[in-house]
Amino acid sequence: MSAVSGAWDWLTDGSNWSGSDGVLHRLSEHLYFCGVSLGISLVIALPIAIVLGHYGRGGAVAINISNVGRAIPTYAVLTLLLFAIGSDSDWPVIISLVLFGVPPLVTNAYVGMREVDQDVVEAARGMGMTGPQLLLRTELPLAFPLIWTGVRTAAVQVVATATLAALAGFGGLGRIITAGFNRQITAQVVAGAVLVAVLALLVEGVFLILQRLLDPMRRRNRPGADSLGVLNP
Repeated sequence: MSAVSGAWDWLTDGSNWSGSDGVLHRLSEHLYFCGVSLGISLVIALPIAIVLGHYGRGGAVAINISNVGRAIPTYAVLTLLLFAIGSDSDWPVIISLVLFGVPPLVTNAYVGMREVDQDVVEAARGMGMTGPQLLLRTELPLAFPLIWTGVRTAAVQVVATATLAALAGFGGLGRIITAGFNRQITAQVVAGAVLVAVLALLVEGVFLILQRLLDPMRRRNRPGADSLGVLNP
């Protein structure tokens, strides 16, 4: 219990929250790495996976290629990129996190598109929908829950994995943990771990709320919704 009480004392000490080594500054660094990495991952992964899922081609190849980032340890990738690019840039961390964030996005988006009820797709096609209309108004709304699950998974994984950036001398909440190890302050190590865990839980909660707000299928019962579960223009 001493470590837990010590961690509480550390977290409630205002001096630990300010300054260049304080929690707020390290949190801003952590959120920066995660936000940029997740944004790049979304731009790379979702369009490719959605298009491949729409046409039903090349999905297995894309998933296997994207999973290379999951198979190679993130810290190993970070170390190699650190020597290749240097420590003067944030790109070693960002690229490492992108490689880790892409696999769940590709897998969930592709599988979500392929699991759309084909009877609904054929009905929409029979109504005269073009390819783009079919994709935007029928397939994407139906695949949204699984696609967003991939986004949520990637976000939480990136938040947790960004802690490793501290081992290579970069910023983020991981610096609190490494500083605690270096100073042999167990309370600080536990406090840093708690901060990362709480941030991951908060991100999970925010993305769950966003899923409820953004899910197109929640509009099915609103006036103007058609039988395919999407809004009429």
